[in-house]
Order: sequence, then C-alpha cells, then structure tokens
Amino acid sequence: MLSVNDLTLHYGQSQILNGVSLEAKPGAVTVVMGTNGVGKTSLLKAISGRHPYSGGAVAVNGTDLNHPTAFQAARAGIAYVPQGREVFPLMTVRENLESGFACLPKDQHVIPEKIFELFPILKDFMHRRGGDLSGGQQQQLAIARALITQPRVLLLDEPTEGIQPNIIQQIGRVIETLREEGEIAIVLVEQYFDFAFGLADRFVVMNRGAVTVNAPKAEVQRDQILSAVSI
Repeated sequence: MLSVNDLTLHYGQSQILNGVSLEAKPGAVTVVMGTNGVGKTSLLKAISGRHPYSGGAVAVNGTDLNHPTAFQAARAGIAYVPQGREVFPLMTVRENLESGFACLPKDQHVIPEKIFELFPILKDFMHRRGGDLSGGQQQQLAIARALITQPRVLLLDEPTEGIQPNIIQQIGRVIETLREEGEIAIVLVEQYFDFAFGLADRFVVMNRGAVTVNAPKAEVQRDQILSAVSI
C-alpha cells in the first residue's frame, strides 16, 4: 500500500503542495483529479522521487521512504509513467523495455510474456525505435516499461492525453486487468473525466495544492466530482 502523509512541496519560494495525504491500496484505482495547476503532477513527482518534497512522509507497505531519489523510489516499488511518456526516441522498443531492468536483480532481467499479452503491438515493434512510434504506441511502451520494474505502486500521469480512442480503450482494459490481479496500487491522474470516473475506486480531488475530497466512489456522486474538478 502507498501512504502519503501531510506532504508539502516547494518550487523555490512557491508552495505547491499543502499537507496532502492519501492512501492507495493494491487492487484499487485511486484517481487524483483537479483543474490545471493544482499540484497533481507535482504530487506524483514527489512520490516518485522526481522532485524533493519539503515535509511529510511517503511510505510503501509501512516503510517510510525518507525523501527518496527516483532510483530509490523505483527500488521501493514505485513506477512512474510521466505526462509526455519520456520514451527514449533513439532506442528500440526492446531497449526501452530493458531500461526498466535497472532497479531489478540481474537474475530478473527478462521481459515477461505478460507484457506482450497486455500490449500485443509491442511484440511486433521490438526493433523499431521509440521515436518512430505513434503517440498511442509510445504510451503503451511507457506503461509496459513501468511494469517491467515489477512495481507495487503504479503512478499514471494523464495516460490518455493526445491518444486515439481505440488505444484509450486498451489502456483502460490494461488498468482494469491490473486492478483485478490485486497486486498493484494504481494512482491515476487524469483530465478525461468519463475515463477516470469509470475506473475509479477512490477519488482524491485537489485544489490549490490541497485535498478537498478524499472518498471512495461509493460515497460520492458523479455530479459532485464533476463540479469539484470543473473551472
């Protein structure tokens, strides 16, 4: 389980996160929503070690990560798929996937067949360069690369952005499959409301760097969430 407690984060003199707390449990999708600029991406960067947080705590399965670097967060089981995907454009699909080996023991440097069951197109493109893939294919590659690391926590930042509808549907099915397997806690930051609402088990709504709603889906109404994330 991922536990975030009273997290604060600054960019220079500007405070971006103001005491954010949340929990994400295995086998559930925790959706983080809010208008642009409220701190959603900063939250994921803090959890994943991409940006140092100023105060508070991030823990995985009860172990405090104590201001981790990105590598330390990955070793602790946190995988981050950033907005924009960050696929290595000059590396092949295989090489991109194999870059996920960095935080695994050497005897686990194998691409599981499950990756190709979730994303069949990647098997046909193993020797194609990442930069030659379409946006949707790059997104599939980015999620697959994250899964290579055998995460306990999967952070997804706007996975549907700029993606064609058929691949959005496939990404949704992959998230549902991972949830059903019950081994990974999934945190989804997403602006596409219907996609996010359909997948959510729990909502965390942010405004001005703080959490304004933190509740299971069964306890909120669709219109309540939509109103909270609308300008």
